[in-house]
Amino acid sequence: METDKLFLRRLLQSRSEWVEQRLNANAARNGYGDVTPAMSRLLANLLGRPLGLSELARRLAVSRQAVHKLASEAAQLGYVEFVDSEADARIKLLRFTEKGWDMAESAEQQLDAIEAEIEAQIGPERMAQLKQILAMPWSADEAEKLPRTRASAARQRGAEAG
Repeated sequence: METDKLFLRRLLQSRSEWVEQRLNANAARNGYGDVTPAMSRLLANLLGRPLGLSELARRLAVSRQAVHKLASEAAQLGYVEFVDSEADARIKLLRFTEKGWDMAESAEQQLDAIEAEIEAQIGPERMAQLKQILAMPWSADEAEKLPRTRASAARQRGAEAG
């Protein structure tokens, strides 16, 4: 087996780690140094709306117990809180607190800065291409699961009309 081969998995993992390192450094500078990388992934999956622990576990591909432990740690730190589901009182949802929203806003600003840094390095055209490639489905079954953006929905409508 070739050890110098650049597998896509490793390249994507390396770039993701590069982004995470910058996010974590910024979090520490802005008073959120207690957010661990695992907690960061959990919080990123909230996407600004309350989610159940089972759904978070599925998205993170970890056990519900692991998600509960992380969520409890994040709650103790004041970033999230557990609330009852309006649809089913037996289900507990996780949502941001005011401190959590502040942290998420800080992370979003840092992500914008990171993207600007990448764009300055590779150029705006390549940045647009990179985002387009990473946003497109890579398999037929994934095409049905990916969330459609307004732009992709408009392109789809245009393709169907033309």
